Amino acid sequence: MRPAIARATIASLTADLADLNDPADARALLGLLRTLYAVGRRDVPLGRLFEGHVDALQLVSRYGTAAQREAARTAARAGGAFGVWNADWPGDAARLEDGRLAGGKAFASGAGILSHAIVPVDGGGGRQLLLVDLAAAPPEIDRTWWRVTGMQRSETHRVRWSGARLAEEAAIGSPGDYVREPWFSGGALRFAAVQAGAVAGLVDQVRDHLVAQDRAGDPHQAGRLADLYLAAQSAADAVAAAARGWRADAVAETLAGVAAARAAVYAAGEHALTLAQAAVGVQAMFVDHPLAATLADLAVYLRQPGPDAQRMRAGAAVANGLLTPALR
Repeated sequence: MRPAIARATIASLTADLADLNDPADARALLGLLRTLYAVGRRDVPLGRLFEGHVDALQLVSRYGTAAQREAARTAARAGGAFGVWNADWPGDAARLEDGRLAGGKAFASGAGILSHAIVPVDGGGGRQLLLVDLAAAPPEIDRTWWRVTGMQRSETHRVRWSGARLAEEAAIGSPGDYVREPWFSGGALRFAAVQAGAVAGLVDQVRDHLVAQDRAGDPHQAGRLADLYLAAQSAADAVAAAARGWRADAVAETLAGVAAARAAVYAAGEHALTLAQAAVGVQAMFVDHPLAATLADLAVYLRQPGPDAQRMRAGAAVANGLLTPALR
């Protein structure tokens, strides 16, 4: 069992980022995705939390004032860890009432670890981003809900506030900014990169196991290693292709490319999970085997959120000519 993820571990990865803004071009975007890919390759839950850290800091950079941007950067460089808690608590959605935060969020990854969270709330003009200092406005954390077979170390819990006073500068941007495209849907390319890295991590771990057991030379195992490599490389290539095609002024094309990448990563991940379990066998089911956690973590992470919708979006893009095969 790997140790719990510390705030300092997430914060230390900030130094791996070229900057905390949106990538200026496709080359910069690909550099960011490679960083996320590398973290996901070695630790899937950490990759999930680091991706949320990047997302939150980019939101502040994109929509915040100069003072808000500087404050967030200072906090991040001083050991802070950020995240985005978007999914509302069913029946008690987070809301801002006379400057006080009430209600809750589900799927709050990093609850109890993060120093700051972006909390979107609905308002009259659309969804409003709030940057909550979790030390100044700590939520109640329901840790009884996140009972899953994988990704336990992401500490994805339900949180709730009961009228916490927020500073005036907590509001980031204007209502509706959060769902602006292509950043809202297209931002999923970041976690697709983490997932693709996790698929590569399966290749690494299965290879290491088979070599250590002197089983890599078996023709069946050699075939599985080849298929694992092809799955992992197809996931990485799909993410890279979407990055190369990213254009903020071509929303439909950009979102089609991201949907295709997400669908490709999901398919590759599912195939790799089956191959890895077949290659290692029952040993991979022992909780102290390094592969056991990666298998469980990736199986959960691939399903967040709604992979079927991405296949539908990609299929529609093929139908209308936005996606067509090409050798680039």
